[in-house]
Amino acid sequence: MTPTDIPSLQGLGTTWYRRGPRYWLRRTFSALFLLTVLAFFCSIALRLYLGAPRSDLPPGPRRIWDMAQVIASCVTLALGWVKQRRDLRRQLLDPPTPDGFRAAKRREAGRARYWSRAGLVLLLLAAPVLPAFAAWCVGWFLASLTVREYPSEVGARRWLEVHNGQSGTS
Repeated sequence: MTPTDIPSLQGLGTTWYRRGPRYWLRRTFSALFLLTVLAFFCSIALRLYLGAPRSDLPPGPRRIWDMAQVIASCVTLALGWVKQRRDLRRQLLDPPTPDGFRAAKRREAGRARYWSRAGLVLLLLAAPVLPAFAAWCVGWFLASLTVREYPSEVGARRWLEVHNGQSGTS
């Protein structure tokens, strides 16, 4: 199979087909970039939380509120992980074709632009519960980064089987 017959996947190019060193290097750099963004988001969430009206509370209720935040963050981290794993499992049962994957990414990008603008106001209003939301995001993204194979790769392999009569790595 020539490289021109292999569909290119966003973020992986055609390296997903052979899953060699270039593939793992791309996945590693993507994961490191995403973890850096998550660390930045979590630090902002923590700073907003610490500057929220929580500082107006007396020491006793503040300690209770902080413990509630820690518990909520642990619970939402696990919920984010579980949600993403279930979504990935569902996607693996019916993986997207390369064209379907690109179309889904375009739709997600449009929604992300909308929420990034509208989300700034919500972010400031949600400051008292922002650490729990950040923990949910961490769980969700960690679950997506730790899969052996992405649903888009499975879909591309199935697409290759149908269109070229071949599958697997060479």
